[in-house]
Amino acid sequence: MHVQAQVPQQQVSQPSVLQNSVVVFSKNYLPLARINLRRAVVLLVTGQAESLEFSSPRLWEVRSPSIVLQVSEHIRLIGGNPERHWKIPPVSRREVLRRDSYSCQYCGSGKRLTLDHVIPRSKGGQHTWNNVVAACERCNSRKGDRLLHEIGMTPRTKPKAPVHPAIAFSEQFWKTQDTDSFSTD
Repeated sequence: MHVQAQVPQQQVSQPSVLQNSVVVFSKNYLPLARINLRRAVVLLVTGQAESLEFSSPRLWEVRSPSIVLQVSEHIRLIGGNPERHWKIPPVSRREVLRRDSYSCQYCGSGKRLTLDHVIPRSKGGQHTWNNVVAACERCNSRKGDRLLHEIGMTPRTKPKAPVHPAIAFSEQFWKTQDTDSFSTD
């Protein structure tokens, strides 16, 4: 009699369909963000978005007891306030430090950071994105209320308003689309 030992088979877990991501476009077809499929389903079911079928035929089928939904990898918002998407944050310590990567724009230090007006307020400088930088206490007191050329200092980067996350995502999205279209030919 021949007895064959049974070896239990390992279960290979399949990745959940809901872990896939979807690109969300504005009402005007501007790519805004990448969200998970679960959030996309909520937007589609509540009527806040519609599926788009661009060049990619990728569709996911999501089922519930009462509905079967085909979700493409691109959706477009139907409504929304367009001004909300483009509002630049006010100049604040937190936002300036974030923009300047938490480092002094004169020496690169990350310790004891303050805000510095490139053109001092006493000389007509404004409290705007183009005139405020992160500076360590040492560089800020060295500069005082003088202009940069008077003491030979220059900021590492030119101060400017931060890029809105939707614009940054849009630029990155179109760059990857361009490279993807060239690599498939």
